[in-house]
Amino acid sequence: MRRGTRYGALLGPLLAGGATPALVTRAARGLGLPERGRYAVVVLGTPVPDAAVAEGPDADGSRWWWGAAEGSPGGAESREVAVVLLGPAGPARAAVRLRELGAGPGGVSPVVGSLAEVGAARRLAGTALLTCEPGSREIVRLDERLPAALLVSRPELSTRLLAEVFGPLLALVPAERSLLVETLETWLECGGSVGRAAARLGCHRNTVFNRLRRLERLSARSLSRPRELVDLVLALDVLRLSSAPP
Repeated sequence: MRRGTRYGALLGPLLAGGATPALVTRAARGLGLPERGRYAVVVLGTPVPDAAVAEGPDADGSRWWWGAAEGSPGGAESREVAVVLLGPAGPARAAVRLRELGAGPGGVSPVVGSLAEVGAARRLAGTALLTCEPGSREIVRLDERLPAALLVSRPELSTRLLAEVFGPLLALVPAERSLLVETLETWLECGGSVGRAAARLGCHRNTVFNRLRRLERLSARSLSRPRELVDLVLALDVLRLSSAPP
């Protein structure tokens, strides 16, 4: 893992996207990287931990080059960004490595096949970062958060979805609203099992039924209709990603 002015100067044009073939070749030579290979990009929302910037490859052979990207998604002027030449374990191992080092929040792009594509990968990693819950230390891969990534990519539609699905719910007092949201989240995490949700919440299964039925009335959507359940799940993601508590 490396970092410095020289590396940043070579990485910057690649991460900005649209680099010419000549520029890609020059950067590859200067960084000691192959033009073609299995690459991913990491975008962090906080400063990179010192332990993450060290010479030499990871245990699985991954090699990291840290820099900064101007104009990253989310409105930030710059972000801590790494281009990773992946080892056999792929981007999942890169995410684990960052979690072990206490980095985060952060987003990890899908795999791309060349240095010329790291600009597009940086944009996707930035979108993945936007799916992290406010105040969290999550490290997430875009491929794990595709529905939420679609939502954060179109904030005006996300706002409309939240108002349309959860408008009456949001009008409740915070404690009441939080109780219903927690019950829905737990029911989803339990695979739609009311009994398992009740056990996890420490209440009777009829209590869970009643809360879910109330949420259905407030949202005018049924948990038993797949298309309407999709609305509820997506609206729940928007609520999770908002800065306001449920």
